[in-house]
This record gives sequence, C-alpha cells and structure tokens, in this order.
Amino acid sequence: MTPDLPTIEDVRAAAGRIAGHAVRTPLLESPRLNERVGGRLLVKAESLQKVAAFKFRGAFNRISRLTEEEKRAGVLAFSSGNHAQAVALAARMAGVSAVIVMPEDAPAMKLTNTREYGAEVVLYDRYTQDREAVGMAVAEERGMVVVPPFDHPNIIAGQGTLGLEVIEQAAELGATLDTFVVPISGGGLSAGCMLALEADSPGTRRVAVEPDDFDDTRRSIEAGERLRNDPDARSICDAVQTETPGRLTWPINSRLLHEVLTVSDDEALHAMATAMVELKVVVEPGAAIALAAVLAGKVPTEGLTTAVVCSGGNADPAMLVRALERV
Repeated sequence: MTPDLPTIEDVRAAAGRIAGHAVRTPLLESPRLNERVGGRLLVKAESLQKVAAFKFRGAFNRISRLTEEEKRAGVLAFSSGNHAQAVALAARMAGVSAVIVMPEDAPAMKLTNTREYGAEVVLYDRYTQDREAVGMAVAEERGMVVVPPFDHPNIIAGQGTLGLEVIEQAAELGATLDTFVVPISGGGLSAGCMLALEADSPGTRRVAVEPDDFDDTRRSIEAGERLRNDPDARSICDAVQTETPGRLTWPINSRLLHEVLTVSDDEALHAMATAMVELKVVVEPGAAIALAAVLAGKVPTEGLTTAVVCSGGNADPAMLVRALERV
C-alpha cells in the first residue's frame, strides 16, 4: 500500500478537527420517495454544508494542518467551483491568503462566491489548458502551498467524515445501510467514505456514480489502470469533470467500490427537480447524480435501506429553472 494513503484513523481524527466548524448536515427521508423506490431512501443533504458543498470538510481539514510558515505563504487551489469556495472560506477562517485557479466557464455563482470569500481568482480555459499546470505555475511563482481538490491525504480524510456521519445518522434512525451511493469525480469524497464504510459498516454495498461521458473511474476499474476522459466530452455536471482518477484516490476506490454507474444529463436534471419538490433542497447537477441513479432504477432499492449523497447545492438559477421545468 502506498505510504501516504489515508486510513480510517485519519478520517476519525479529521472528524474531531472539523467538529464545531463544519455542519453536521441532515440525513433526510421522504415517505413519498420511499414509496417510489420501494424501500427506505436516506438522502445526505450536503448542500446545507458551509459553501453548500462537501468540499469544505476536506479544505478545512487540510488548512488546519498547515504550519505557521505555510500559513504565511498562503494557499492556492484549482477548482471548477466548490473546492474553490471551500478553500477560500477555510483560508479566511484561518487568516490565510488564497489564490484560486478556476475555469472561465465555471457557474457565475461559484465565481462570485469565491471572490466574496476573499480569494483572488485566476481564470483558465478548461478545454485547452491543464488546470493543474496553470495552478502549479502560479504556486511556484508566488511560493504558495497547493491545496489540491482531492489528491491529498488530509483532503480525503476530511471528505470521509461525511461517510462517518451517514453511518451514525442512519443508526440514530434505527436503520442499517444496505447500500451507499455517492457521486465520484476525482474520487476524494468516495475514497474517504469508502474508508468509513469499510470500518464501520462493512456489510453495506458501496456504489459510485459518474456522468455518462465522464466515466473514467468505471472504465479504469474495468481496465485495471487509470484511464482518461475524452477531452471533447461535455456535461452540465461541471462539479464532477476531471481528466482521470486521482493518484491517491484511485487505489482506495478501485479496492473498495463494489460498482460504478453512470447517468445522463437528463437524469441529473430529473434528480435536481425531485430533490427540490420532495425534499425542499437545492442540488446542483453534478451533486445530483447519485440520486439520479437511484431514481432511474439503476440501483436495487426494493425492500432495502439506501443512503444517497447529494454533495452540493451551488446550482445557477437558470439551471435550477431548467430542472424544475421538467416537473
């Protein structure tokens, strides 16, 4: 095993570190949705987290571990939006300066929020430039500490606290989890949650979901090696578009995931609308894909208890209207 991979002990330590800073977001249940899926559906409403996304967990955990010298240097992150906002807020809370490298076509809300949290934003073209290369060049020039979106032990451990919470909250509801379904992109959230489930709920089936044309994890697991997405691929699910599984997240996800599914943009829009109508929560397209897989019947739910992660709620108003028009 790679020495720098996080462990369940790291996830538990992260849970203690973020306590009182991150929100313990609710695990929601709707009788109508339960009836629709023929079982018990528990939805982790992480859109109610600070910055409206799970990314705050990992960003806060990472920045809280900086040395005093690193804090003086400041931090840099590259992100399509949710990690950007998370790092910007966590840095502000720690009194640390932040620069965020973001794609030019990131949702306007995410760009605005990142700037309002006090970070400097550097833009790049996601279809012609490598965000990591752009970010590393800026970090080297300014001597800043890079806070990656998923490929760091502290980030993975922080995201894994969501998995711990779901297990605890399900037990509080008198439920034993048969299946856990989570969105996946670079793999930080899923990897952290897989560590939590392996330790505290080993009998739970572990499922990840990707957009149809950004199925690098599914194809990589089938091939036994990390594969890349087509650079010409497009999706409304901006929050879950990475080139390839992470170096650290890949060995965890490939070992612990039981299945990886994909959903279409239309299915994501349907899930967004359902979350709003049935649960009264806003979910952005990429964050809705796990719920989308369940609603599309791709995950067995009859007579079972299924936990689904809705990982963020930073949906542009126009996208939310587009989803609600389908109701």
